[in-house]
Amino acid sequence: MGLRQLAAGLVLMACAAFAHAATVPFEDLARHPQYQQVKISPDGRYIAATAVIGDRTKLAVIRLADMKGFTLEQHEIADIVDFWWVSPTRIIYTQGVHDSNYDIPLTDGQLYAVNADGSGRNLLYGYASGNPYYGAGALISAIPDDPRHALVAVSNFDAATSDGDLPVAERMDVVTGKMEKVVTAPTRDASFIADHKGEIRLAYAENNDGNIEVYSRTPDGDWQLMPNAGSHRDLPMGFNDTDTAVYFACNVPEGFGVCSWDPVTRQMKTIWTNPRVTASGLADGPVEDRYIGVNFEDGRPGVALFDAKSQDAQLLIALMQQFPGEDVEFVSSSRDGSKSVVYVSSDVDPGTFYLFDSSTRKLSALLQNAAWINPGQMAAKQPFEFTARDGLKLQGYLSYPPHQEKARNLPMVVFVHGGPYGVRDDWYYDPDVQAMATRGYAVLQVNYRGSGGYGYEFEKAGWKEWGGKMQDDVTDATRWAIAQGIADPNRICIYGASYGGYAALEGAVKEPDLYKCAIGYVGVYDLGLMYKRGDTPESTGGKKFLERVIGTDDAVLMQHSPIGQLDRLKAKVMLVVGGEDDRVPAIQGQNMRSALGKRGIPCEWLYKPKEAHGFYKESNVTELLTRVDAFLQANIGPGVRDSITASTSATASH
Repeated sequence: MGLRQLAAGLVLMACAAFAHAATVPFEDLARHPQYQQVKISPDGRYIAATAVIGDRTKLAVIRLADMKGFTLEQHEIADIVDFWWVSPTRIIYTQGVHDSNYDIPLTDGQLYAVNADGSGRNLLYGYASGNPYYGAGALISAIPDDPRHALVAVSNFDAATSDGDLPVAERMDVVTGKMEKVVTAPTRDASFIADHKGEIRLAYAENNDGNIEVYSRTPDGDWQLMPNAGSHRDLPMGFNDTDTAVYFACNVPEGFGVCSWDPVTRQMKTIWTNPRVTASGLADGPVEDRYIGVNFEDGRPGVALFDAKSQDAQLLIALMQQFPGEDVEFVSSSRDGSKSVVYVSSDVDPGTFYLFDSSTRKLSALLQNAAWINPGQMAAKQPFEFTARDGLKLQGYLSYPPHQEKARNLPMVVFVHGGPYGVRDDWYYDPDVQAMATRGYAVLQVNYRGSGGYGYEFEKAGWKEWGGKMQDDVTDATRWAIAQGIADPNRICIYGASYGGYAALEGAVKEPDLYKCAIGYVGVYDLGLMYKRGDTPESTGGKKFLERVIGTDDAVLMQHSPIGQLDRLKAKVMLVVGGEDDRVPAIQGQNMRSALGKRGIPCEWLYKPKEAHGFYKESNVTELLTRVDAFLQANIGPGVRDSITASTSATASH
């Protein structure tokens, strides 16, 4: 797709009618989202977007006055990872390559810049920039009143140890790349927060013991530890638009909250609370950096407005009324609020970016995240709650096959998320879920203890519970679906990636009569091996993390490793492995395959030598979805149901 086609796509209405068609092809579900980020310039004259063109992610910039612009051609093996407007006419961006730990490109730590008209492209920080290049650079923030400079953080690889590095905040000239040191972080691997005047005011990091350290910077430039914040794991989120307060995600007696900290009085005031879930972020409004509320997800996404009667809040409410049942959010706004980018998405819709013009009150469609997906063909996600065997309240999502929300006794896939800590299943569109639900399966997802979004104590409840209470939560959710009449107890498969791959095989050996099949995707099957292979134990923090979450007793680790319990296995097994996976090395899957073979247990095997911790190449993802579907059909599909019914009838008559 060239610039002409891109510009044409900008003016297409997102609500074009789709004709009813057959089930969405796996090739469409495997495609990378075409437009993942859209940001408007501070003066509202331009928009920039990451656009998948061919097999690369590029940067496209369009002048709104005439819909003309350019597409940035980057290095042939690199993708644009992220970008930021640092002035009305200047963009800083990062490129990335595929890292073996992730299924998406990650930044290479170099910082580039380009003007809004395509001129002035240069490398500000990196191998050939003229700046001493010792490590990764990252943008901290633009400086609204100083378009010539921005704040960046630089990590020095040469000085780094296994305990991490002390990042340095630099004031960078966004044209020449010249840098001037501002301050060194007070603790290793810290993140900085600046106010709108370009002053570094806060720094925070998680230490090797898993505790949060938050520091504020005094007027004379010294760092001061905020012990209250650290002890409560309060995390700074950013300054308000007048720099008179800092928003913190905070724990409060009644559950979870967002607090406002006054830098002058150094007092914290609670401004939002929820008894069950944490804030997922601050809600942007139609003016740059002027927050209007708190985003959270209690089953479905929600927003708690600071002042529901304000003009900004009323505008969001009006937009939400135009899109009932969908999530509506401002994702980028001009400094004066004249123009904003609004993103509308849902569980069945990958999303559309709109342009809102405050002078005309007009909302115009810009770009679709995945225009080839027909929401009418997709499966809706229904939030549910249940109580685990020890009384803990848990939440999850159930996706029925499209238009079969009242169906009962369905074949079901228990789809376990990875992480496991701090990660959660959510309500939004998920192509993996759709690949199964649109083929006739109920798909069950559960936020077991350890998942994110429910507070630190909920996460800690999953420590050293691999194969224990975390696994029981998945089992209890499965049995809940059976008790509700949703799932056919004879046709249930368990599937997951990374930790989810572990949980799939662990579920199959711990509950041998519950699951008819198990699919492990880049999964861990030998817990003890995590200390010896992979990138996690390469740092002190990584080793400490493993000690906290899985323990050090070799006997216990083997008792909770699927590879050590195969004598209990009854389920059919499929293993999916990436040959360049450094997070969970291929040896985990290879050893499991070998152990199954020694016991004469057949195993469906999908190995891609050039893939990493999750497949990225679209053709490989298509093959994965196709092979998973065939495996499910063979083990819990319609034909299996018929054979079970026939077998039951024959037994009864006999």
